[in-house]
Amino acid sequence: MILEGRLAARVRLGAKSLSTLRSVGANRDIQTPEAPIIDMHRRRFLGRVGAASVAVGGSLSVAGCLADEYDVGMLASGYVPAELTVEVGDTVVWENTSSRGHTVTAYQAAIPDAATYFASGGFDTESAAREAWTTDFGGRLDTGDRFTHEFGVAGRHDYVCIPHETGGMYATVFVEE
Repeated sequence: MILEGRLAARVRLGAKSLSTLRSVGANRDIQTPEAPIIDMHRRRFLGRVGAASVAVGGSLSVAGCLADEYDVGMLASGYVPAELTVEVGDTVVWENTSSRGHTVTAYQAAIPDAATYFASGGFDTESAAREAWTTDFGGRLDTGDRFTHEFGVAGRHDYVCIPHETGGMYATVFVEE
């Protein structure tokens, strides 16, 4: 039995066992009947998990808590979370956590009438934000950039990433009393 990819598996056949692995020199572990039943580049995996654990643990001890750094993250094609509930007077922090440029642009017709319009780049209207993006990538947030907005009016506040709107990158902040 030959498996594709970087997976080494041991198939037990009665009292005998057969190790199978073939991923063009990717795994240099010696396969023996005593080897674990599943071996997925054990040394490389453990090394990476150990390094990641140290990095995350160190970050958490320095920062206190990752959730305190921002409220909404921007991935390649979406906001996380896509829905956020806050109270009147709360400030929401968005951070571009991807390698792509993004915007935070309120849909002017989809926020309460008395609400202050919000858009990265500080634009006063949706049309101004869209025009600025079209002419000079106005309002663009690069990797690590942040945008904040204080919500002063209860209701539903829908927003979008202009360059990724057709891909479905939009989200909502629900503001409660």
